[in-house]
Amino acid sequence: MAAKKQTSPRPPAAKQCGPCKGTGEVPVSVRVGRKRRVVGHQSGLCLGCLGTGEALQD
Repeated sequence: MAAKKQTSPRPPAAKQCGPCKGTGEVPVSVRVGRKRRVVGHQSGLCLGCLGTGEALQD
């Protein structure tokens, strides 16, 4: 009788980053003028996951 092949357990799935919800980008306000008025938003790097989309630590 042949021995069964042992399968290695799968590594746990990485958790999504909370602030960017797994995209790696967050909206950043664009401010202009002396009064620093907000005129729009642009994409910025998520500092929670450093752009990977996966949570760094629990």
